[in-house]
Amino acid sequence: MKCLQINLFSKMDLAKTSPTKSGPVSNIGDNEEPYPSLSDYHDYEPNLEFDDSELQQTPNSSSISADFIHIEANGVMVMNNSPVAEFIDENYEEELADARDENFDSLIFTSSSYPEVGETTSTEQYSEISKYNIVDVKGDDAEGRKVIVLYACRLPPVREIDHGLFLNYLKYTLESYVKQDYSLIYFHYGLTSKNKPSLGWLVQAYKAFDRNYKKNLKALYLIHPTGFLKFVSQIFRPLISAKFGKKLNYIHSLKELNDVVPIEKLDIPYEILEHDKKLNGNLPVAPDATVKPEVIPTQQFGVTLQFIKEHYNVTIPPVVKQCIEYLEQPDALETEGIFRRSANVSKVRALKERANLGESLVFEDPHEPAVLLKKFLRELQEPLLTYELYDEIMQFQSWSKDEQLRNVSILVMEKLPEDNYKILKYIIGFLSRVMERSDLNKMNAQNLAVVFGPNLVWSELFSMSLAAIGPINMFTQFLLQHHNEIFMI
Repeated sequence: MKCLQINLFSKMDLAKTSPTKSGPVSNIGDNEEPYPSLSDYHDYEPNLEFDDSELQQTPNSSSISADFIHIEANGVMVMNNSPVAEFIDENYEEELADARDENFDSLIFTSSSYPEVGETTSTEQYSEISKYNIVDVKGDDAEGRKVIVLYACRLPPVREIDHGLFLNYLKYTLESYVKQDYSLIYFHYGLTSKNKPSLGWLVQAYKAFDRNYKKNLKALYLIHPTGFLKFVSQIFRPLISAKFGKKLNYIHSLKELNDVVPIEKLDIPYEILEHDKKLNGNLPVAPDATVKPEVIPTQQFGVTLQFIKEHYNVTIPPVVKQCIEYLEQPDALETEGIFRRSANVSKVRALKERANLGESLVFEDPHEPAVLLKKFLRELQEPLLTYELYDEIMQFQSWSKDEQLRNVSILVMEKLPEDNYKILKYIIGFLSRVMERSDLNKMNAQNLAVVFGPNLVWSELFSMSLAAIGPINMFTQFLLQHHNEIFMI
C-alpha cells in the first residue's frame, strides 16, 4: 500500500492563535452556531486544533485506530502500511496522496470557488440528475422533521454526470425544506473510484451549503461508514463548525437506523440491504402485520377517524381541537417558524400518551401542539384526504388553471367523506389564520403546504417520495390559497 502523508503543519500553527472553547462566550441563541464554519464571514478564526484522541478508537467507533496513523516530528501525519487497507474506499488513498502534492492545506483553507445555484439553470436540466434518484424526500420522522435521503450507490460514473449541476440540483431540492428542521440520511455504500466526486468537490459542496442550510439540519446520519469516511471527517474537521460536528451520527447497521427512522419508509436499494446483511446478519424483523397492538377506547393516535368519533361522540378529534385552540392564541399564532421547529421528544411523547388516555393537554410552548398536530395527522390509519383520492391529487399539476378550482372543489366537497371534510375545513380554517399573521410567523401558503401536505395524503401502496411530494404540496398550497372559495368560509 502506498504510504499516505498529509501536511498538518499550517493547521497546527493556526491552532496556537485560535480562540478556544473556554474563551469568551457571546450571547448566541439555540439556532446559532457558536463556532461558525470557514464558509461564513467572521472577524476571527475558528478553533483549528487537530485532536487525534478520537483516532484512538476502534474501527467501530467514531474514528479509525491510531495504530494506523502517527504524527512525525516535522508535523506530517503518516498512515502506516497496515490493515487500514480494508477500511479505505477504493482509490481514495491515492487521491489523498495526490492532494498532498497539490497542497491539500490550500484546498481546505483557501478554496472558495464552488458552483453557484445557477439562476439560468432550468428545471429541465435537472431532469438529467433527478432520473438517477440519488436524492429523495421521505416525509417526516418520529420527531416531525422532514427526512432527506442520499444514496451513494445511485451515483452514476463520473463521466456521465455534471457534478456542478448535481450540486445545484441538491440545493434546489433542499431549498423547500431548509427553512424547517430536517434530518439527512446518507447511505455511503456503493461509492467507488468510478462514481465518487473529487475531494475538491466535497469541499466546494460543504461551502456551497451556507448557514441557512446547516442551522436547521438537526441530524446527519452516515450509514455504513467506512474507516476512511471517518478519517476524512477528521481531515475536514477544521472546515466544520463545532455545532455542526455534533450533528454527525455514524450508523453501522440498518437495525440501528430503524430505531431512528422506520426503514420501510426509505425505499432502501437492494444492494444496500444485501451489504447490511453481510455485515450484520439478518435485517430487523418488521412487526407482524397480523398482530395488532392493543387499542384502548380512548385512543386517538394510530386509529381511524371513525374510531375516535364512536368513542368520543365528536367529529373533531379532541387532540386536534386542543392543539388548535392553544395555537390560536395571539402569542402562539405569532410565533416565528411555528410548524417548522421540532419540540422536545420526551414532552411530545408524554402529550401523546395523555391524549390516548383522553386526558386534557397542557402545553409549555407553541412548538409542542404544532408537532403534536402534525404527528396526529401522520399517524392516522388512513390519511385525512383518504387513499381513494390520492391518484386524483397526484394529477393536480396536469390540470389547467381553469380546471383547478372546479376539480379541487369537487374532490373536497363531493368525494371526501363528510367527517373528513369537516375536519379538513376546521384545520384549513385555522391555517388560514396562521397565514394572516405570516408577517410575524413567516408561514405563508407555500411554507404551510410543505409542512402539512405529506401529512394530509399519502399512498397506500408506495412510500413517500420526492416525485410525489411535489404534486401533494402544490395541491395543498392551492387548497390554502383558495380556501374561501372551496369551503365557502
